[in-house]
Amino acid sequence: ALRWRPRLPAGRIARFVVLGAALGALYILVTFFQVLHAAGEDDRSPVDAIVVLGAAQYGGEPSPVLAARLDHAYELWATGVAPLVVTTGSNQEGDRFTEGYAGFEYLRFKGIPEDALLVITDGASTWEQLAATARQLHTRDLVSAVLVSDPYHSLRLTQIAAEVGIESTVSTTDGSSSLRQLVRETAAVSLGRILGYRRVDNWLSGVG
Repeated sequence: ALRWRPRLPAGRIARFVVLGAALGALYILVTFFQVLHAAGEDDRSPVDAIVVLGAAQYGGEPSPVLAARLDHAYELWATGVAPLVVTTGSNQEGDRFTEGYAGFEYLRFKGIPEDALLVITDGASTWEQLAATARQLHTRDLVSAVLVSDPYHSLRLTQIAAEVGIESTVSTTDGSSSLRQLVRETAAVSLGRILGYRRVDNWLSGVG
């Protein structure tokens, strides 16, 4: 027998669609301001390790972006924030050197002893770098770290770190963040908080 199924009036469906769109826009706007508020965080509380997020290197020489992160990490180490500095990052196709190794050599030349440096070359993305770092820190019974990157990364860094099991703070390099960088971070954080950062990272790797 046929059963009567009530249908929502078209006007009510339209209101649901508008409400959903408004809530989505509000969520993204709030996330944008959270990313903006977190940008430039500089927490220098004592921790187990200083973790430098990877950036481009050219023939073993850090790019200006990576060099700025490494210089900042050196300053944190020199002032006693942590006894260990971790340099992270793999290499791009065709590169002879990894970002992690370039960072290691740069900091060793600046005067940090080798036994105070840890190189992690697994990971082309932020999630992969922090996941690999978490595994290495945990084998050494280390749990806390200050993360060093550019200002606009701050919120996403701490949330990814929490996902992989690192108790983290952030101390960023100097400088401002462009609107494009903030918008891109807002998109990444908006998706990551809903779907999980690992899932988003896998998806981006698949489409990239």
